[in-house]
Amino acid sequence: MNDEPTPGAPQGDGTPDPLDDTQRIDVPRFAPTPDPRPDARWAWSEPGVQPQGDHWYQPAPPEPGATPGATPGATPGATPGTGGAWGAPAGSAYAATPPPATAGSVPVQPVQPAQRRRGGAGLGTVMTASLLAAVLASGGTVVVLDQTGALNRTVPASTTGSAIQTGGKVPVTIDESSAVIDAAAKAGPAVVKITVTGSTDTNQFGTQLPTTGIGSGVIYDASGWILTNHHVVEGNDKVTVELKDGRTFEGTVYGIDTLTDLAIVKVDATDLPVVSVGTSDGLKIGQLVVAIGSPLGTYSFSVTSGILSGKGRDIQVDNGTRITNLLQTDAAINPGNSGGPLVDATGAIVGINTAVATDSSGIGFAIPIDIARPIMQQAVAGEKLSRPWIGIRFESIDQKVKKERSLTVDNGALVSEGAASGSAVVADSPAAKAGIQDGDIILAINGIRIDAEHPLDAVLVRFAPNDTVSLDVLRNGASIKVDVTLGLRPGNL
Repeated sequence: MNDEPTPGAPQGDGTPDPLDDTQRIDVPRFAPTPDPRPDARWAWSEPGVQPQGDHWYQPAPPEPGATPGATPGATPGATPGTGGAWGAPAGSAYAATPPPATAGSVPVQPVQPAQRRRGGAGLGTVMTASLLAAVLASGGTVVVLDQTGALNRTVPASTTGSAIQTGGKVPVTIDESSAVIDAAAKAGPAVVKITVTGSTDTNQFGTQLPTTGIGSGVIYDASGWILTNHHVVEGNDKVTVELKDGRTFEGTVYGIDTLTDLAIVKVDATDLPVVSVGTSDGLKIGQLVVAIGSPLGTYSFSVTSGILSGKGRDIQVDNGTRITNLLQTDAAINPGNSGGPLVDATGAIVGINTAVATDSSGIGFAIPIDIARPIMQQAVAGEKLSRPWIGIRFESIDQKVKKERSLTVDNGALVSEGAASGSAVVADSPAAKAGIQDGDIILAINGIRIDAEHPLDAVLVRFAPNDTVSLDVLRNGASIKVDVTLGLRPGNL
């Protein structure tokens, strides 16, 4: 390559030298076939009929027969240059007004809607409309919830188990825990610790050694009357009563009950805290109960809780005495709890804790307060503790006894010796004097029905010696009434 002219080439006539590389050479370029444009009749028009003005910012050509200057899809007669409102169908008379320009904003050229294809809106349009609708709907929901206060609503507390914290740190208070706390606060000040000193042990040299026992009790009268167990104060030389507030008093045993393991202790004091005396007759199996006392003699004024597990239980204690009509509970009762109160959820005493079942776990027993009530009243009145006596042996009737004895009733008390021989009516007893016979069935006393919830001996203790009561008796299939004047229960029974 050089800049010398080619020999023999035409000079000066304007014809380029074919060997001159400095000359401009036209190279043919690839020109793609134009894409077809849609028209009003087909989804795609024929090649070569592409309308002019094919720019994205220019309006689409009018449909055949459309009014010049009118917006495609607009209603005839509508203002030229205006389209339907957003979301309005084609041909709608609602016109969309462009938003006013603000200071500093860039003016935007309104874009006229393109001619709609017969195939419907594109996928992008549908997705955009759906997203916009979801955003508007969620925003509206938030506004409504905020206006109604639902977003600031406090989570309500539920009532189950012990006090816990939720994820939102909302405290949940348990009814059972609150009841135990309230019951202990109400009954606790009236519970006492009883220390008994005696001299019953003898060493190898024959010298009697002092012994010390510890139990519990409860003040039921502000003048110093205390209810406890007989076995707590039995064989004592000295009784010391300690209150929860630390005060101590010397006590004396006022009397013991010949029917149950109960005793009354008196201290010389006034204005003492007292427990509310409830009733055991209406207790329901499964209801909350709380035991308070000094278990093991060390853990003074301890509180345990549980439920009422059963009623009408009978047990035989270490000295061979049999105690009947007891309450059963799974509230922890240990040595040292004896004589302490068993209270309900209101803090009212419903029983006196008396024993635990040997070789068991969580089975304790209490004497119903309805059985203790008569001797409590006798002590406050200055009377000798006594129990009424009718003078019969009996079996409580249930479905099993009814079937075994071929009876016609499933409740009441059958005057019977059981498997033993002899008469079930004690000679010269109140029952014998009134004419009660073997085989009689006592159905009620003064209208109080005798059944599993109200056994005969538990109903009898509601009365006092020398009271005359009326018995409803079933004898040989016939109903009769028998009046009996109750006697004084012998001390050896």
